Amino acid sequence: MTNVECRMQNAVLSHFQIRPILQARKEGKRIVSASLDLGLTTSEVRLGEGGIELPDGQSLEWGALEEIVADEVGCYAIADGQAQKIQVYSEEFDRHYSLMPTGRAPTMLISGLPMHRIKGIDPYEDTLRKIRAITPITGRVLDTATGLGYTAIEAAKIAEDVTTIEIDPAAQQIARLNPWSRALFDNPKIRQVIGDTFEAVQRFEDGSFSRIIHDPPTFSLAGELYSEEMYRRLFRILRRGGRLFHYIGNLDSPSGERVAKGAARRLQASGFARVVHKPEAFGLVAHK
Repeated sequence: MTNVECRMQNAVLSHFQIRPILQARKEGKRIVSASLDLGLTTSEVRLGEGGIELPDGQSLEWGALEEIVADEVGCYAIADGQAQKIQVYSEEFDRHYSLMPTGRAPTMLISGLPMHRIKGIDPYEDTLRKIRAITPITGRVLDTATGLGYTAIEAAKIAEDVTTIEIDPAAQQIARLNPWSRALFDNPKIRQVIGDTFEAVQRFEDGSFSRIIHDPPTFSLAGELYSEEMYRRLFRILRRGGRLFHYIGNLDSPSGERVAKGAARRLQASGFARVVHKPEAFGLVAHK
């Protein structure tokens, strides 16, 4: 596990932010405007002989910047003048988590696999498409897989409140260091639950939520979250007239088509009246 403390005010950098700084150095510049939070904002950075000076007074040597720019799948938190890769190993689930940069919001790698779509789309647009699939967002919302919290953050901008479930505390450590996840911890409308979604939903009362966003890991990793019993539990806690978005994956791929077909059949068997394919969001929408 990274030794970086879980303080979201740390500067977080990737090769996207370092390249302009190195270019500015080649051009002989002494001051450059750069992002220290993975593209969210920009700050003034001073360039010196030995490295760069950040606004908070910390300095980072040029060698450290060269190491960051050489790693295209890593994000680095800067603390005490050191750059440490944001990564965690979960002993409980035998999984490696790390933060991977993109041109916009970062994604989280789970044992090397990205948890968002990143080909031809960025993670935040991926999130927005899921939200749009079940608009209008009204009432209370359940997000069954927190991850970096993008779904909960976006839903909370519209919903009455959002409950989000994360099975692995190690994944939450990554989110705490991700500048794009700050609202997950700051927004009082978001309630976080640590636990197994399959069991955690049992604690909610009938009709508790107007919208549910079910975004489980792949079928091979969490088959129970694609089961008819799981869908029955979600059906029970969804209010009448509510909608459920179920992320599947590329519906046009052979595997996605197969999983979607089975999921649609089980959703209807569990009580949902109508299941609609949403290929632009890589999922299904089930209506109660």
